[in-house]
Amino acid sequence: MPLPQHTDVLIIGAGAAGLMCAANSAARGRNVVVVDHANKVGKKILMSGGGRCNFTNMEVLPKHYLSANEHFCKSALARYTQWDFIGLVLKHGVAYHEKKLGQLFCDNKAQDILDLLLDECAQAGASIYTHCEIQTITPLGAEKLPARYQVVTSLGEILCESLVIATGGLSIPTMGATGFGYQVAEQFGLALKPRMAGLVPFTLSPTQLEQFKDCVGNAAEVRVTCGEQSFAENILFTHRGLSGPAILQISSYWQPGQSLVINLLPSINLVEYLTQQQQARPKVLLTTLMSELLTKSIAQCFCHQVGEIKPINQYTPKKVQAIADVFQQWEIMPAGTEGYRTAEVTLGGVDVDCLSSKTMESKTQPGLFFIGEVVDVTGHLGGFNFQWAWASGFAASQYT
Repeated sequence: MPLPQHTDVLIIGAGAAGLMCAANSAARGRNVVVVDHANKVGKKILMSGGGRCNFTNMEVLPKHYLSANEHFCKSALARYTQWDFIGLVLKHGVAYHEKKLGQLFCDNKAQDILDLLLDECAQAGASIYTHCEIQTITPLGAEKLPARYQVVTSLGEILCESLVIATGGLSIPTMGATGFGYQVAEQFGLALKPRMAGLVPFTLSPTQLEQFKDCVGNAAEVRVTCGEQSFAENILFTHRGLSGPAILQISSYWQPGQSLVINLLPSINLVEYLTQQQQARPKVLLTTLMSELLTKSIAQCFCHQVGEIKPINQYTPKKVQAIADVFQQWEIMPAGTEGYRTAEVTLGGVDVDCLSSKTMESKTQPGLFFIGEVVDVTGHLGGFNFQWAWASGFAASQYT
């Protein structure tokens, strides 16, 4: 079906931010058209949170976001909060539950969140077109107002007053991710911050993989530190390296060449514990003792780095300290990350200094808006990136 010849608002990208913007802009009485190059909308919504969509978090604060300008996200997040989205979830009767660290997930499946957004769009009268490739975007002169842009697509030409770029980042290209939004920014002279894969597993070198091969599939609750940043969460040993929430979180702060320091037992003072055990259970082997605190595979792997395995009472205080350091000051330098193939988000993007924090509109190009992941605002793991999608989409919708 061809596109209409003109609309008030054209949104490119039918993901979380784009659909949120469409529903709220149309609810204001604006004529809204959403286009997407994919065969169906909201693919990343459907796969998120293990198919249950971690749609927001009970505690959303600016500190949960990375950006070259740490203040930029505050305005949008304050005007459309997690409570606003929870209200929308309740309005649509979507059952949800809270997991650890304030993360909110659907009881049923992520489709519930996509259906909610599509229902909101339908009720407000926004039109959505898939299989729509953008060919050219041309700004129009003042004589063409209110139309500001002519967009040529595979479904025909369309004129619009407001053009919203909600195309996401480079993460998970198998879901159709492209750098299109960055190309639009460059076309109109907006600066870009360097892009990198974020919330992504680490890879290890062949030597490291061999060293930890017996740990593959094992997990532990740890504290991972990189520079000034640290996260206490789960880590998982994989065939490629290290994954799990703690690793994904710290990956957004890691730079190539930096090492990680991992405390495999962050909740205890291991020197004190081992010293106590020397009195209470002098004959127990170190591996037996550590297997009570960690999985057997992880315990044995790290015990072997200590040297000879002996009954606990045969270690000197100096050696006990060395054992504690092996488990609580494990330093490892990743070979790299798994890249955009498995990254949940893209760090960097459209420089926020080029945008209004109130409206998400370009400061230099009237009627051009950027929302969601394409912007240099990246949330932590735990529903924060969806909340940024809702908040930035809503912010733009009030001014498109």
